[in-house]
Amino acid sequence: MNESHIQHSQHQPAFASGNMAKDPICGMMVDKTTALSRERGGRSYYFCSDTCLRTFESPERELKAMKTRVTIALTGVLALALLRAGAFIALAAGATLLTWVPIPALPWFTWGIWLFLLVTPVQFIGGWSFYKGAWNAIRTRNINMDFLIALGTSVAYFYSVAVLFFPDVLPVKVAERDVYFEVSAVIIAFVLLGRYMEEIIKKKSSAAVRRLLDLKPAIAHVIRDGQEVDLPAENVMAGEFLVVKPGEKIPTDGDVSDGQSTVDESMLTGESMPVDKHPGSPVIGGTLNGSGVFTFKASRIGADTALAQIIKMVEEAQSSTAQIQRLADQVTGYFVPAVVAVALLALVGWSLAGNFPQGLLAFIAVLIISCPCALGVATPAALMVGVGKGADNGILIRGGEVLERAEKLSTVVFDKTGTITRGEPDVTDVISLGSALENEVLKLAAAVESGSEHPLGAAIVRAARHRDINLPKATGINGIAGHGIEGSIDSRKIWLGNRRLFARQGISTEAGEEHLIRLEADGKTAMLVGVDDRLVGVIAVADTIKPEAAEAVAALKASGIKVVLLSGDNHRTAEAVARQVGIERVIAEVLPDDKVAVIRQLQSEGQVVAMVGDGVNDAPALATADIGIAIGSGSDVAKETGGIILLKNDVRDVVNAIKLSRATMVKIKQNLFWAFIYNSIGIPIAAFGLLNPIIAAAAMALSSLSVIANSALLKRARIGLGQEANS
Repeated sequence: MNESHIQHSQHQPAFASGNMAKDPICGMMVDKTTALSRERGGRSYYFCSDTCLRTFESPERELKAMKTRVTIALTGVLALALLRAGAFIALAAGATLLTWVPIPALPWFTWGIWLFLLVTPVQFIGGWSFYKGAWNAIRTRNINMDFLIALGTSVAYFYSVAVLFFPDVLPVKVAERDVYFEVSAVIIAFVLLGRYMEEIIKKKSSAAVRRLLDLKPAIAHVIRDGQEVDLPAENVMAGEFLVVKPGEKIPTDGDVSDGQSTVDESMLTGESMPVDKHPGSPVIGGTLNGSGVFTFKASRIGADTALAQIIKMVEEAQSSTAQIQRLADQVTGYFVPAVVAVALLALVGWSLAGNFPQGLLAFIAVLIISCPCALGVATPAALMVGVGKGADNGILIRGGEVLERAEKLSTVVFDKTGTITRGEPDVTDVISLGSALENEVLKLAAAVESGSEHPLGAAIVRAARHRDINLPKATGINGIAGHGIEGSIDSRKIWLGNRRLFARQGISTEAGEEHLIRLEADGKTAMLVGVDDRLVGVIAVADTIKPEAAEAVAALKASGIKVVLLSGDNHRTAEAVARQVGIERVIAEVLPDDKVAVIRQLQSEGQVVAMVGDGVNDAPALATADIGIAIGSGSDVAKETGGIILLKNDVRDVVNAIKLSRATMVKIKQNLFWAFIYNSIGIPIAAFGLLNPIIAAAAMALSSLSVIANSALLKRARIGLGQEANS
């Protein structure tokens, strides 16, 4: 990836137009002429603050800093609770607080001073991110939740400081007990904890591109001046010839010039079967060579390779996908100015009526009752319960944006290999022709494949061992590229391969043609087995379908969701799989950029699309879809690009994840409703001077309690299919 640097750049990002761009971390719209920016891969990304920029650069470091702030806040709140408990115990014992305090020789350390000492670190260290967020909100004229949190807690804190140290400057008589330090600390701790839990869920999302880069080999064997030279892969030039040895990754895109082998291209095409390569065949950088050695001519290098294009698509899709803000944040833009206006009107109104002290108390009460404790935890509380329930059932949900999109989901697109199917070949049919028994046919085939690393051969050997068949020793084993394999057992010549192999040996395949046609129509790879000059059997190998796939598809269709099968495999195989699981619409033989185009086409038709996949080839489509659902047994890139991760290899969890997301979203909306009801009722009462600030704080605590209790009810939700999901 190109070297990047922080600057006030004039480059145009792929995801913005005009002078405004979206911060890829928080989703805030910023002015490109004043925002911080970072150039990466020839594109510029813009940020509202240093915090968002640091999160983009190093999510792990920023998460660690947030953990420190959360620890400080929770420690302060715990200390306050212990202090309060200690005071009650001391008073119950007939003592005074000063006799309980460990340093009674310092009478200046009163109850209020202890509160001040414990809360101040929470206010300015734990809550520092809120102050920075509030300043950025003011600077960009985009008032957010940080502004309201900073405003409410600051009023409570600084009013308490004035009560404690400068009571004479206040126009009313106050006592030391009239402080609200605890209110400020609890709000900061609650909101920080909620945000930290969300960031833990999403912390790996920005690591997908780095995982993709890891697929590129570091060293290439380049032929220069007639000699094989090991060079860094990035130094390969177009037109040069490269050697690829067994088990190595191919350094760049090109065409085979000499040699033969098989190449595992599943990371790009999703096809589990290795592809035969011979002179003239194209090869793709990042794919894995099998047991052969070949030379190829580099045709595309650097940013032009297929792998580089996947990286580009993932980056663009992640940055250009609009992040749906929390419902609370959407309302806060109107709520905050209204709250401040009401508080000021109360102060001015009471002052004009000749009662400034009452006006000041009303001003403080309005800000305290409006301080968004319930509002701040409405989303995180439901999210934490929902995520916890999901984790118990093997479902990981990244954040609120996913929940909001899941509510309107209308189409689910499934990848085939590794998602609907198991992702590895298995023997499905053993057919005997003539006098040989099925086990005898399998034994002969497995014996000549016993030393092979080819996945088809491994499947045959695995099937023989599963049947407890003792394999004889085969000699003279010779792989014939594009045809099959030969060997000898007890002076008998054994042949295993396709029609071309048997035609070359002059062995008739007429007796097996009917079986071959039927098996191939079902999308299976059929291989002929011969002994000497006669055909004795047919063995079929296929990537078998997961037993729960049909149930998952049926459940989605029953709920009114359209289902599409999207695969890089051939049409015949993809359609055979689709028939077995009940999917009518099949789109096959698609490369990664084609998958992205299909997703975008569905979105342009007004569909809210979820993409379900497990491979690197699915990463761009997962990032482009409204919801990316990654199978947990798949690649790290797929999991890090997906918004929902299924930790178990069970596609029924697609249904469960959607139901859980919708149930969690219902709770979030309920929580926001109750949070705003408290504010809506409490603010006018406080403005009219009918609400003491202490009662306002209690009401705020009650609103938080109702939100948390409502969120806890989510644990009882029954989310759908599978015995585990309903436990």
